Amino acid sequence: MLGNSDPWTDLWFYANPIFVVPPRCESSTSDSTARRIYGDTLGLDVSEANGMLELHLGGGGTVLTYPKDNPAPADFTILNFPVDDVDKAVEELAARGVRFERYDGAEQDEKGINRGGGPLIAWFKDPAGNILSVIQQD
Repeated sequence: MLGNSDPWTDLWFYANPIFVVPPRCESSTSDSTARRIYGDTLGLDVSEANGMLELHLGGGGTVLTYPKDNPAPADFTILNFPVDDVDKAVEELAARGVRFERYDGAEQDEKGINRGGGPLIAWFKDPAGNILSVIQQD
């Protein structure tokens, strides 16, 4: 999918370089929940530093997550994970328990993949409600 035998080891951070919002994890969901979702479910390399969780992305990028009481999740996509085959990525994530979001007006198929123009993309949320996606690279 991404050129490696383990498709999730080559994920890299893809966001607007001017405005990047790191994921926030509710204190009540705990670092262990965030570690399980980002590490076990998404297959990212995660580590802890100074009470915060670091997500180590393929290509050398790192995203810092931090606990916050009652965070307001972003209402836009904060992390896009580029993949070679969005269908395969969605199937693998769905098998790991990821639920894909549905949006009014989006031309999404039965898997939740938007096929209505632009890159193929499917959105899902982290435990704090932040929107993430897998997006197909051309």
